[in-house]
Amino acid sequence: MNDLVPDVVDEAPPKNKLHVTYPPEIVVREGNELTPRQVKDQPQVNWENDAPTALHTLLMVDPDAPSRADPKFREILHWAVINIPGIQLSQGQELAEYIGSGPPEGTGLHRYIFLLYRQSHKIDDPQHIDKRTREGRFNFSARQFASKHGLGKPIAGNYYQAQYDGFVPVRNKEFTG
Repeated sequence: MNDLVPDVVDEAPPKNKLHVTYPPEIVVREGNELTPRQVKDQPQVNWENDAPTALHTLLMVDPDAPSRADPKFREILHWAVINIPGIQLSQGQELAEYIGSGPPEGTGLHRYIFLLYRQSHKIDDPQHIDKRTREGRFNFSARQFASKHGLGKPIAGNYYQAQYDGFVPVRNKEFTG
C-alpha cells in the first residue's frame, strides 16, 4: 500500500484488513493485476469487525487517470458507500454506484484502490451517482472527502491494478453521460 502515498493518502492503511473478492472467486491481493472483464461486477468486501456499532465509509478510486504519467483526472471515483453499519455493506448508503475498471488503451496499468474509514458520526449527503453516469466521478479526492466528513485516516485498504483489454469498449457503451 506504500505506493499509494502520497497520490491518494498521506499514510498507508493497515495491510490485510480489507478483503475484496470479485465473482466467482477472484481475490484482490495488494497490487495484483486483474482484467477489466474480471472486475466488471461489484465485489464482495469484508473487514474485521472491531467496532460492531460503528458506521463506515468505503471508497474505490483510480488515481491514474488518464494515465499514471499524466493523472490530470486524479482521482476517478468508482464506488462510494457511506453510513455502513458494522460490516453490513449492503445496508450502507451508496453515493456512487459501482463501476468496474476502464483504463484507456495505451495508458498502462492503473491502480484501483479501496479505502475503508470509520465514521465518528452519520454523514448526511443526498448525492447519488448512477452506474451509467460519468458526471461527478472525475477529479474526486479521497483525501478531501475524508477531511470534509471528519473521517481521519483509513482503517483498512487494498488495491489491484488493471490495464486496457477488449472489455473496456463494452463497459464504456453503458455510460449515458
